[in-house]
Amino acid sequence: MVILVLNCGSSSLKYQVLDMKSDSDYSLLAKGLVERIGLEIGEITHRVQGKDKFVIDALIPNHTEGIKRVLDLLVSPDHGVLGSLKEINAVGHRVAHGGDIFNSSKVIHSEVIEGIEKCCELAPLHNPANLLGIMAVRSLLPEVPQVAVFDTSFHQTMPEKAYMYPIPYEYYVRDKVRRYGFHGTSHKFVAEKSAKIAGIDFNNSKIITCHLGNGGSVTAVLNGEAVDTSMGFTPMEGVVMGTRCGSIDPGIIPFLESKYGMDDKAVSKVLNKESGFLGISGVSSDARDVESAAEAGNNRAQLTLDMFRYSVLKYIGAYAAVMNGVDLIVFTGGIGENDPDTREAVCSQLGYLGVDFDKSANDGVRGKDVVLTKPGSKVVVTTVTTNEELVIAQETMKLVK
Repeated sequence: MVILVLNCGSSSLKYQVLDMKSDSDYSLLAKGLVERIGLEIGEITHRVQGKDKFVIDALIPNHTEGIKRVLDLLVSPDHGVLGSLKEINAVGHRVAHGGDIFNSSKVIHSEVIEGIEKCCELAPLHNPANLLGIMAVRSLLPEVPQVAVFDTSFHQTMPEKAYMYPIPYEYYVRDKVRRYGFHGTSHKFVAEKSAKIAGIDFNNSKIITCHLGNGGSVTAVLNGEAVDTSMGFTPMEGVVMGTRCGSIDPGIIPFLESKYGMDDKAVSKVLNKESGFLGISGVSSDARDVESAAEAGNNRAQLTLDMFRYSVLKYIGAYAAVMNGVDLIVFTGGIGENDPDTREAVCSQLGYLGVDFDKSANDGVRGKDVVLTKPGSKVVVTTVTTNEELVIAQETMKLVK
């Protein structure tokens, strides 16, 4: 089954084409990125397995044109991987927010589209773009089934005590203000993958997954179900992130508004776009740049790393308490997979939980699936690569097969 996976942003879209024979037997045929949609000149970077990347500049006024150009590339004589568009059996979409409407992936039809539209106010930067991709495929490939895979659905098993906020209950009833969590496809994928590596029963275990990248979140997975997660009503809550503040005292918001005459958009820009690694370090939102600056003696850069690692450590401790223990801790995402120093800094503080960290196994490990604890460690720690596109393809295959 050939599946096209789309992840549409407001001015960009990522794509992959996978030939799925089964959940575990598959091949990546092509992948790419369409950038600067709606701007003067757009750019498409197309990669076919075993070939050099192909980059073209073009006018891409909207998502429909962007996806049309991707489809043209997929069947082109020089850069294609398909003989015909009829070979595409299904299209899977990453959808940021399913609210409390969707607790699992869904074949897309009119009612599902209406549900995604209702969740737009919860994810105004993401859901509208996801819908543009869905509608574009509807017009370009009208006979091909589409599936929506929601970033939030894995977290729908959280108990009420974990997802409710202690503000007047009417805001939940009327406006659905509650914890939703994000990165759900990644958390589920790496928890299951790491459980297999560690020889642990996913459905009878206590797992803490740390998806750490420019955006980051930590999730508690008890007996195969998410019971708590660090991101909340929005992807702003939780650990320190690239440009997002993570968890802060809400009283800071009215303070900034009052002292500097800032409106809600200005405050949101500060907390979403100008905080985190960028705001503290003054160097960059990229952890690699901040680490380089810290190594060169930049004190604010070092403070940034210390605050980030401390925030991850706090969530691990909290979730071990929530589950009355932990069997497995997982690191994934751009930082989690590629930053041995962060993994060591966090895990060196977890001896009290029973983590016997293996420094030599951790040193230099980037982008690999590795056990980072010594044999006999009470708690196993792993670093594994995530693959959200594969999860979307797997979910799509299950629903349209």
